[in-house]
Amino acid sequence: MNNLPELARLIRYYILIQTNTAQSGHTTSALSAVELMAALYFKYLRFDLDNLKDLNNDRIIFSKGHASPLFYALYAAAGKLAENDLLGYRSINSPLEGHPTKRFEYTEAMTGSLGQGLSIGLGMALGLKMKGFYDPKVYVLLGDGEMAEGQVWEAIEFASYKKLDNLIGIIDLNRLGQSQETMLGYDLEAYEKRISSFGWRTYIIADGHNLEEINSVYERAISESDRGTPAIIIAKTVKGKGVKFWEDQNGWHSKPVPVDKFAEAISGLGPVKKNLRGAINQPDKKRPAIPDSIKVQSAHIHPHESPEATKQAFGETIAALDATNPDLLVLDGDMQNSTRTDLFAGEHPDRFIQCFIAEQNMFCVAWGLSLIGFKPFVSTFACFLSRVHDQMRMADISGANILVNGSYGGASIGKDGESQMGLDDLAMFRTPMDSTVLYPSDAVSTQALVSKMMGAKGIVYIRTTREPTVDLYTADEEFHIGGSKTLRFSASDQATVVAAGITVGEALKAYDELKKEKILTRVIDLYSVKPIDKETLVKAAHDTQAIVTVEDHYIVGGVGDAVLEVLAENPVASVYKMGVTKPPHSGTPEDVMNLEGLTAKYIIEAVRKAVTHKNI
Repeated sequence: MNNLPELARLIRYYILIQTNTAQSGHTTSALSAVELMAALYFKYLRFDLDNLKDLNNDRIIFSKGHASPLFYALYAAAGKLAENDLLGYRSINSPLEGHPTKRFEYTEAMTGSLGQGLSIGLGMALGLKMKGFYDPKVYVLLGDGEMAEGQVWEAIEFASYKKLDNLIGIIDLNRLGQSQETMLGYDLEAYEKRISSFGWRTYIIADGHNLEEINSVYERAISESDRGTPAIIIAKTVKGKGVKFWEDQNGWHSKPVPVDKFAEAISGLGPVKKNLRGAINQPDKKRPAIPDSIKVQSAHIHPHESPEATKQAFGETIAALDATNPDLLVLDGDMQNSTRTDLFAGEHPDRFIQCFIAEQNMFCVAWGLSLIGFKPFVSTFACFLSRVHDQMRMADISGANILVNGSYGGASIGKDGESQMGLDDLAMFRTPMDSTVLYPSDAVSTQALVSKMMGAKGIVYIRTTREPTVDLYTADEEFHIGGSKTLRFSASDQATVVAAGITVGEALKAYDELKKEKILTRVIDLYSVKPIDKETLVKAAHDTQAIVTVEDHYIVGGVGDAVLEVLAENPVASVYKMGVTKPPHSGTPEDVMNLEGLTAKYIIEAVRKAVTHKNI
């Protein structure tokens, strides 16, 4: 503790020079948590900075990612960044971005969209225990402003339920949000009462800049971490601490010190020992490092005598996969008897995580688990995945590897009505740069594609449906990510129908009727929506007069637009899109699909019009 005051001054100096050089950055939010983080990093944290994947390491998440100047300053004080590196803050070629990203190697997970960090840390804490590492702690720095986010309270509830006594949250309670005082201001007791009611151990620091008090509380929180409950430290701090003319002042949230006041701010820190460096303690090597053990092996594929829903095939496949993929976990949002993850839970209860109806927390828990080396598979209704769009966005740009099953996709679920119909999920999961989007049409292709997902990286989404479909393929059929299947083909085809999922069967019915009219039609099962089979689509555009896309999804952003994006670079055939264009409502699947014009009857009409139009 002897040099913590000097380290705190050095860290404040590093914060000020970063934001001054960049002329931007959240200076005041970084300054308020200096003592809290200096004590944690240089007295209590156990982390091998040269072996980042060692599961014996403690972990830390800066949920208040806008405090990035503090984050980088800590590693400079630890000797891992030079002062000159800090001067590149927020510049195009520097890894020190405005909010921490994986470009900076010590960033566990990208943060900056507030409210997600505690869930990620929760997932890491759970993952460490599941791997048998009970001693390492996961620390999460939160801002008091983000305590208004509902996801934080989802995480608080779930961490208590899971008895994660290796999780320690730290609230930097500096009273001021971005534009005004937070809801509770400096009411520490209110925070304590609310959080303790969820079963957490709570510790108050009345002066979050008093190192003796900080150390006393850290020692208690850590020493009592065998009680089966997570802990949270609620520390009263001063926004802008260390810069006298800024302290506890509103209106400076995301700004550097004014240029004409910079010298005053620096001198106000007192003597700064620029050559001082702090040491981070090494972890206790109680367990050997575990290499990545994710295996990729396909489940046995078998045909079905009667129609089977792809949601059922999904459940059967992941249950069979676990024996050969020991790091596969399944997370469910209280939907297992519908999405059929109950088949996995029955076979592998130790690998099944019931997250209840809290989808945002569930997704970030999966993200945290992936950072510990697991292969998490998140499963719920496709419509409820719209709740996790921001979490998915952040996980994607953070490079996380998460598998996702969106069940009950489309209007074809029928009687449950529009609120339960996933109609924008393909668009949502197509958006990230490196995502994968799969939409199988039968049980056989579902089994094959779920197996292929195990070896894929990034955000990998599969859409499954409730309504049974007949098997279109035999067990020896090959499927690969980025492929498609041409189910009907001739050298004289006049039009091409591109379908996916449940509409493939309707396209085949349409083919039979159109053939009677001597309108030969190519039918493509576009089971891989992203990456997409460009070669097959371009060939169809050259060979036929028109392309008709048909999908049980909003007409914007799904299969039709994916095809159009390919053909925009190869403008040959005319493209006609069919999809959900009017508000669906409760009815039988057949009635709803007819209402939306997505059955064989309407495909036939669309092909007739497309071919006639080209011949005019």
